Parts: sequence; structure tokens; C-alpha cells
Amino acid sequence: MTTASPRKPGSTLRPADRIFAGSTIVAGSLILAALASVAVFLIAESIPALVADPAELKGAPSSFWAYVGPLAFGTVWAAVLALLMALPISIGIALFISHYAPRRIAQGLGYIIDLLAAVPSVVFGLWGIKVLAPAVTPLYGWLVENLGWLPFFAGDVSGTGRTILTVAIVLAVMIIPIITAVTREVFLQTPRLHEEAALALGATRWEMIQMAVIPFGRPGMISAAMLGLGRALGETMVVAMVLSPALVISFVLTGSQNPSTIAGNIALNFPEANGVNVNALIATGMVLFVITLVINSIARVVINRRKAFSGAN
Repeated sequence: MTTASPRKPGSTLRPADRIFAGSTIVAGSLILAALASVAVFLIAESIPALVADPAELKGAPSSFWAYVGPLAFGTVWAAVLALLMALPISIGIALFISHYAPRRIAQGLGYIIDLLAAVPSVVFGLWGIKVLAPAVTPLYGWLVENLGWLPFFAGDVSGTGRTILTVAIVLAVMIIPIITAVTREVFLQTPRLHEEAALALGATRWEMIQMAVIPFGRPGMISAAMLGLGRALGETMVVAMVLSPALVISFVLTGSQNPSTIAGNIALNFPEANGVNVNALIATGMVLFVITLVINSIARVVINRRKAFSGAN
């Protein structure tokens, strides 16, 4: 029985191979072209706002950067808070599904987590306004009363519960399915030999997870966290519906003066904007575009550095 020899490098490709290779090149080029076109559009439309008299901008800030600074701060602050809450929970759920739960329960829970990712943002926004905000208002009062010496809970408490912390909680619920789904699949790819070797050496299940599963899945965990962070950075409806925004830079989590986000500010002000204020909103979108690119670039560098220690080698 003869076997076909592998095709040597440089040999003539069959027509089907040429078509497939060309289509993949075109698909990859389309992504780069779309990204470049978005960048060119944002830069071109942002220039009028960058060179305009600050008095023409809404609220008459001292400069454009004084206008976008609080928005950029609020965007990153809310997303980081959401990630800090969602990441431990997501990793715990992923570990439970992949290494602790019985097979039937794990499959059902996995489907539920995946379905949760399909819930529209407006539904989460309504839940945040009608259910979460009234429920957490007494908790905020307790935090301010007992932990008011901390800068995060200083000042007067919000009477409506529509604070940056409430938005962060809703965002955390929204990104948990994304982080969980990716992390779960990464944990399931852990080489079986690594797990069996750890158990054979006398490790408990948790010790085996510490020695084999988590090191192998660390790059995937970072990637999942960055996907969730990207969703939180760009979320619009939840912020616009839940938050009572103001152009301030404040670390207080329970007060009535809360920093807005870039996406939420665009959604709230774009319908009524005109002239140079439209360009100002597009310029803030350019800032969000740059923030997202920077964060993803940093994540890629971290993943590449840890690739050699992922446990896959």
C-alpha cells in the first residue's frame, strides 16, 4: 500500500489550493482595510474639533482634552471595576464546569452561560435600573456610613443607586459569559498527561489545577479577560440607561457625581449635536479607539511573553 508523499515547498499548487490561499489572503486583507478605513475616518472627522475654539464645544471646556479627559477616565474606570469583579467569578465557573461538575450538569451549565451572552444590552440596562439600583441603595448607605473614611466611599451617598459601581456590576454580569466561555474551552484543552502526572505524584485535584491547568491556560485567561474588557470599554446602552453622568474625574463609587464614559456620552448627545460638536463626539470615539488598541496591544505582548510557559511545550 503506497501513501502519497507530502508536497514539497515550491511545488506547483493545484487550482483548489490556489483559490483557497487567495481567499484567505483577501479575507485577512479586508480586516486590515476595514481597520484602516475606520482609523482614517475618525482622524479626518476629529480634526475640526481638535482645532476648534473650545468655546464652541458643548459646556465650553478649556480645551478638547479637558472635555475628553473625564470621559476617558470614566470609560477605563468602569471597565476595570467590571473586570475585577467578573474575572475571578468567570475563572471559578470555568473550573467548575471543566474539572468539578458532573458531565450532565457541566453541559447544561455551559449552555446557560452561552445563552446569557445573547441577552441584549437593553435588557441588562432595564435590569440595572429597575432591580439592581434600588436593591443596592441600602448597601451603598451602609458602605458610606461604615467605610466613609476610604476615598472610594467618601461624600454623600446617591439616593437612586445609579452610580459608577452599579454600572460596573451590570457590566461584570455582561462580560462573565464571554470570559467564562473562552476560559472553559482553554481549560478543557489541558493535556491529559499533565493532569494524570500531577495526580500520580500525589497531588490533590486543586493542586493539580494549580500545577497543570492554570499554567497551561494562563495565556487563554489573559485573552478572555481582554475580550471582556473590550466589551466593557465599548458598552453603550447600559451606561446610557443606568448611570447619572457628569464630566468629572472621581474615584468615589457610591456618590451622585459619577464620571461618564465615551460610548455613553456619544449615545446621549449625538442626536442633539450639530456642527463642531458632532466632530467632538467623533474625536472622543477616536480616543476610545486608541485606548482599545493600546490595551489589546499590551495584552498581546503579555501573552507572547508567557507563551513559552503555557505548559503546551
